[in-house]
Amino acid sequence: MNKEKFITDSLKDSSETKLKIEQKCKDDILKAVNTLSEAFRNGNKLLLCGNGGSAADCQHIATELMIRLSHHIQRPALPAIALTTDTSNLTAGGNDFGFENIFTRSIQGLGNEGDVLLVISTSGNSGNVIKAAETALSKGMKVIGFLGGDGGKLKSLVELPIVIPSSNVQRIQEGHITVAHIICELVEEELYGTP
Repeated sequence: MNKEKFITDSLKDSSETKLKIEQKCKDDILKAVNTLSEAFRNGNKLLLCGNGGSAADCQHIATELMIRLSHHIQRPALPAIALTTDTSNLTAGGNDFGFENIFTRSIQGLGNEGDVLLVISTSGNSGNVIKAAETALSKGMKVIGFLGGDGGKLKSLVELPIVIPSSNVQRIQEGHITVAHIICELVEEELYGTP
């Protein structure tokens, strides 16, 4: 393997994917900004769930909202909870209700009508994330999906699918965090930026 070529090709593929996101996802990104801004204005919260790297992204995104992303904006914390970080909760839920239900119990306990659930799945087919979305919708929550490829089963289930136009898991994950940063920064600006 030519390592230098691999580096160049990876960077080109990543940048090309991001340009495709601009072409195919911009309207949905703006809708997500509006959905979250409205929820926070109304005193609602954001819950997030996903598996593996997507679980890490949930924690990352929740922190950007709870703490802050833009250092030029002074603002109060925004209520965002990653359902992926409490190992006692996850292992008890998995043991008692099965892995496919590890997020549903938390959504039943923490989610309220008007809250938003952000589900993250590179395939769009993660069983426990699908059940999480179904539970949130049954409670009157709004559901945004960060997906990839063809969007999988979640594309038709969530209210607002943002599907990264790639079948490469690395590019999808990079796209998810890029889109998340854009959304977080625009939500901050919308709620607390200079009028």
